[in-house]
Amino acid sequence: MSEQIPVKVIPAEPTAGKTSAKPIPQKVTIKPADDAGVEVYPARSQIYVRAVKGTMETFRRFFGFIFLAIFTVIPWIQYNGQQAILFDIPEQRFNLFAITLWPQDLTVLAYIFIVGAFALFFVTTFAGRVWCGFMCPQTTWTYMFIWLEEKIEGSANKRMKLDQRSLDFDKFWRKALKHSSWIAVALLTALTFVGYFTPIGALFIDFFTFQTGFWVAFWVLFFTFCTYGNAGWMREIMCIHMCPYARFQSAMFDKDTFTVAYDATRGEGRGPRSRKATPEQLQAKSLGDCIDCNLCVQVCPTGIDIRNGLQYECINCGACVDACNGVMDKMGYAKGLISFTSEHELNGGTTKIVRPKLVGYALVLCVMTGLLALDFMTRKPLEVDIIRDRSSLYRETNEGLIENVYTLKVLNKSQTEQAYSIEVRGLKDAVFIGEQLVTVAGGEVFSLPISVATDAYNLEEAVTEISFFVSTTQNDGTLVSVEEPSKFLYR
Repeated sequence: MSEQIPVKVIPAEPTAGKTSAKPIPQKVTIKPADDAGVEVYPARSQIYVRAVKGTMETFRRFFGFIFLAIFTVIPWIQYNGQQAILFDIPEQRFNLFAITLWPQDLTVLAYIFIVGAFALFFVTTFAGRVWCGFMCPQTTWTYMFIWLEEKIEGSANKRMKLDQRSLDFDKFWRKALKHSSWIAVALLTALTFVGYFTPIGALFIDFFTFQTGFWVAFWVLFFTFCTYGNAGWMREIMCIHMCPYARFQSAMFDKDTFTVAYDATRGEGRGPRSRKATPEQLQAKSLGDCIDCNLCVQVCPTGIDIRNGLQYECINCGACVDACNGVMDKMGYAKGLISFTSEHELNGGTTKIVRPKLVGYALVLCVMTGLLALDFMTRKPLEVDIIRDRSSLYRETNEGLIENVYTLKVLNKSQTEQAYSIEVRGLKDAVFIGEQLVTVAGGEVFSLPISVATDAYNLEEAVTEISFFVSTTQNDGTLVSVEEPSKFLYR
């Protein structure tokens, strides 16, 4: 290569009145804040979220209310005399109304999680992070805490001034009442959440009468602390720095995904103006529709400026949409400077609703939902496990019969008591020693020790394949049976 990039040599500054003949390489270092005077990691700025009214806010509050109602009411619903939804971890069973799931039903739980994941992917590809903005518990509880804060301390400006004041009686009682209300909501939230894992009626009584066990009390207080800290103090930190969803959401976005976006073509350049300014006057000053009021930043729960483009901190709550539409109404401009739109629409094109990625997520979602439904429909409310006696392969009885000893575990997956009949198959002239009709309570495991014997002349091989057939007739007349294979050993 004949062309060279010219290099300019900048000599080091003179030291002690002398100059160096050769340039001395300088090592660049980042100094701490106290030496350089510059904070490498600036402290978090407190965000005072301003209240806003509008369609998106009403929509978000509606979804938040529905979510809270479902979350609060579900543990109190009773079915067949017991809690309808109860995740009993010590007993290793999950009650879902008429269905009881056991560790053996891991595929059902796996299908549920897979369906939930692909439903989230589908919604995100279509409408961005609407889950974060309208249904996420972190967002719902944060807005609830902000609402309590606003009712006690006042608007955003009043809260800011209150924090800047020195401590007096007015500030003390407002802060005390705010934090007390936060703790009360956090405690009720924790009790309700733990109520999904232990009977909720007894939980409330035992907790407030100080009769609950150590671990139950520990988890209630732990989740109280987490709710209070996350929704009251951390807030946007959870969304920006701790939630993984914000990091991988871009993998699901495309140019047709509906997200909250600012129309820079229409809004720039920004600047204040009179409401009576004519289009000619605005054009002369090169002003767009954005009056630079900064309300879109003041109402944002994560403190970002949506006018800077799509950012991973944006949770698509639509608060900036309502704030901007309110300003546009007052100025007499058309709404939609900030709106739910796609990149294609911002560039003057049209949004493609049906596209390969969205269709792919929809197909996978339908397939996984079908497999989940099939698993539920083919699931038998009975499971049998056979455990051979490990102390001896076989033994000979006083009558000269060859005997094998087993333990049958009969799992009644239904929630009603069932009577089961047991028989052995595959062994000639088999003698069944033990109960052949047992009654098992709903959601219980019954262990039954039995012995099976036969004459040695009936055994042609050292190992004979046999099976245990367990059956019952349910209350609706349906026959439920399970045939579990095992082995009969000799020699």
